[in-house]
Amino acid sequence: MSSEPSIFFSDVNERQGSFLRRTFIVGGLTALGVTALTVRLAQLQLVQAQEYSTLASQNQFNFRLVPPPRGRILDRNGVVIAGNRPSFRVLVIRDETKDLDQTLDLLGRLLPDTLDRRRAIIRDVNAAPRFSPVAVKSDLSWEEFAKVNMYAPELPGVMADMNEARYYPFTGAFAHVIGYVAKVSDRDIQAIRDRGAEPEQMLFNPGFRIGRTGVEKALDLDLRGQAGGNRVEVDARGRVVAEDVGGSRPAAPGKDVVLTLDADIQNRALEVFGEEAGGCVVMDVRNGDILAMVSTPSFDPNLFVSGVPTRTYAALRDYERRPLTDKVIDGTFAPGSTFKPVVGLAALKRGVSPDRRIVCTGGYYLGRRFACLGRHGALDMRGAIKASCNVYFMTLAVEMGPDAIAETARDLGLGQVFDIGIDGQKPGLVPDRQWRRENPVRGDGKWYPGETPSYAIGQGALTVNALQLAVYTARLANGQKAVMPRLIKSIGGVDQAPRAVFADLPYDPELVKVLREGMEAVTDVGGTGFRNSQLGLGPVRMAGKTGTAQARNYGAGSRKGTGRPWREKDHNLFIAYAPIDNPRYAVSVIVQHGGMGGGTAGAPRAREVMRVALLKDPEIRARIEQSGFAETSLEPAPAEDFAATEGPAPTVAPDMPSGPQPYVPEVPQ
Repeated sequence: MSSEPSIFFSDVNERQGSFLRRTFIVGGLTALGVTALTVRLAQLQLVQAQEYSTLASQNQFNFRLVPPPRGRILDRNGVVIAGNRPSFRVLVIRDETKDLDQTLDLLGRLLPDTLDRRRAIIRDVNAAPRFSPVAVKSDLSWEEFAKVNMYAPELPGVMADMNEARYYPFTGAFAHVIGYVAKVSDRDIQAIRDRGAEPEQMLFNPGFRIGRTGVEKALDLDLRGQAGGNRVEVDARGRVVAEDVGGSRPAAPGKDVVLTLDADIQNRALEVFGEEAGGCVVMDVRNGDILAMVSTPSFDPNLFVSGVPTRTYAALRDYERRPLTDKVIDGTFAPGSTFKPVVGLAALKRGVSPDRRIVCTGGYYLGRRFACLGRHGALDMRGAIKASCNVYFMTLAVEMGPDAIAETARDLGLGQVFDIGIDGQKPGLVPDRQWRRENPVRGDGKWYPGETPSYAIGQGALTVNALQLAVYTARLANGQKAVMPRLIKSIGGVDQAPRAVFADLPYDPELVKVLREGMEAVTDVGGTGFRNSQLGLGPVRMAGKTGTAQARNYGAGSRKGTGRPWREKDHNLFIAYAPIDNPRYAVSVIVQHGGMGGGTAGAPRAREVMRVALLKDPEIRARIEQSGFAETSLEPAPAEDFAATEGPAPTVAPDMPSGPQPYVPEVPQ
């Protein structure tokens, strides 16, 4: 018996029901997705359209900073002593080069000297931000600039342009006081972050420079200006394809700074020093304006703008006469006999009569013999200053003690740091009993009597700098006011007003007059500075004080003369003011290891610098001309051989250098 297959319709119905359920679920999910997409598109198109339009624009355009022109530095007469000049340069952008090594190889064929700096260039390029151009070489000649532009299409990532570079037209004449600019270093960035601030983006620009020393550093923020920017259109790889001129912003130049310095006086001071090391300061005794502030030997600050080669810097650093050190404010020296008027004024204040006579027999005895420059016999204070008698001032100093001397020294500006707008001043040292207690020699902190005679003649622990000596001389010349020095005349056209009222000197002007009369005798017949201090300007004369300071201790049988090595020779100093009847200008000169007396090495240099200051003063020049003095003598005398020790100072001396020359190191090859 056969059985027929059974048909079960329930299976078909179940499959159909399952399909319908899946279709409904998928359809629902699709509808939800379409709805969500529609809502999102509506939000993007309607609600957030402006936001994303802005973001797209920002992605399409970049804003590249443009360093501002640095403010100029000018002398009191408007002469530019630090400015800017056009400079052609070639740049490399790392992210636009396919192969940096190959690009530098090709560039080396056009500019062979870049091959010597290849390692440094690669380091700078790799350290630069993305798409930031890095200068490979600056100060290209026109031929080099044209050659790079000609082959630029074959050098991906290479471009040539023109920018402004810092320029110092007087090279070494103002190197120390103005300073120089240099690249921003990692230490500069870290120092800003250590102060809790965030560095400006401008500091990361490879072409930007900051002040490193002198006025350039002290007034860096004023001189910097405000960065501008170019709004440029870039492609997907960040390369520039066009510039949006309307969206660009010009850079604001830095502020101009005017100093009290006079370029002619400054240049003359550098000329007359020649190869010697030392410092010179000229001040107006009426208002404290610094007319010259020169340290020698100097250096060319233009070397530092693009980065001084290592070997050149090492030569400057290691030269024994230290061209990188500012000897005016950073170098301190024993003042020698230029300090004797301080001792005289301290004694006058304490009732010593200027007419009191002290007998000099050639030496002062206090436990041992302290030698004098000669046997002067009986001298009053004026005569003692004229003859620079050690015995006279040693006698007064031992009677008073060190504290009285130190008080007067500080009143006259020694041992002080002055607010002239630049850093780096060393206060020197004006010792007294309190200082000795804090710096004992034998552990007992006592000031020993044997220290006082040396103190009286500007030796021992006493040290000063050239700026302090100029202030001290200006205060003596003024006679009534504690003149303060000023270097910054105006910033951005805003006058930096001089101190309205100087404090009174705590001394009777008649007592100060005694010292001036002694200093006038120094430059008169028979004075220690007569031979080389004659201005040759008719009725206009100069008063001064010579000084010689030991640079080492002389033992028995040792030589002090010209046969010693440079570093073992004495320092030579001279301070002066003029005219003697109506003082206007004060000058201080320090010749480091000059090896001769201050009247021989210092006085003739002070004379030549003072002549320029006097001849540039219209009133004094008119006075000279009205006196009938020969007009041919009114030009500054040429620099002479300052090693000469015999005969009176000539009115016109032999050849002088063609201009101020900074120290140029001989770099080993």
